[in-house]
Amino acid sequence: GTNDAPALKAAHVGLSMGDGTSVAKEASDITIIDNSFSSIGRAVMWGRSLYQNIQRFILFQLTVNVVACLIVLAGAFMGTESPLTVTQMLWVNLIMDTFAAMALASLPPSRSVMYDKPRNRRSFIITGKMLASILLTGGFMFAVLFVVLLGLISYHTIAMTGGKGVLFTIFVLFQFWNLFNARAFSTGRSAFRLKGCKWFLSIAAIIFFGQIAIMNLVPDFFNVEPIGIMDWLTIIVGTSVVLIIGEIVRLFSK
Repeated sequence: GTNDAPALKAAHVGLSMGDGTSVAKEASDITIIDNSFSSIGRAVMWGRSLYQNIQRFILFQLTVNVVACLIVLAGAFMGTESPLTVTQMLWVNLIMDTFAAMALASLPPSRSVMYDKPRNRRSFIITGKMLASILLTGGFMFAVLFVVLLGLISYHTIAMTGGKGVLFTIFVLFQFWNLFNARAFSTGRSAFRLKGCKWFLSIAAIIFFGQIAIMNLVPDFFNVEPIGIMDWLTIIVGTSVVLIIGEIVRLFSK
């Protein structure tokens, strides 16, 4: 009613019913049109899930950025040409910005977020756990890519399209597997629990088969050469270590 207006203004989020007084509705931040208290719970669940999805996207994107920047800088300091070409970076940016945003934003809300403690509204969106994951995962990816880069330089193949294709594919598949880690972030559940995530799986498939198409259908445009089936299997299994390590961490952090 009218007497509740001061309390509604003082609250972090003031809620009023749709059939309440106009004074109460003007003083509130949110008006519940259907006059159902259960709508409050659903709104909180959706809000927390959306915030979590944003954190997942930031986690994924910053990890990609850290690895890309470090490997390009490493190539520059070592006096070789850029390990990743402009067209390759365009594909990486498409994965990072467009596909990843669509995949992680399409994740359905989870009721488990209702058991989380209330978050300080002034808290930074990047938590300590996220920062540790970005640095450790990004550092591991960079270390592997740096070793591959050193091997290509020592065999004088980094300037060849075949060498660049291997490095490029390793980089992209690292991000492919890490997308599953980002999806499972802060859930405490396995990344393989994908029930109800058909859009996520569809976009992940686009990334994976898109990389295969790039390497085999338009290799000249991306300055690469097709790689053999054994190389593909080696890269797929090798890069999946990122997801396996993530699964082990989630298993022991429960």
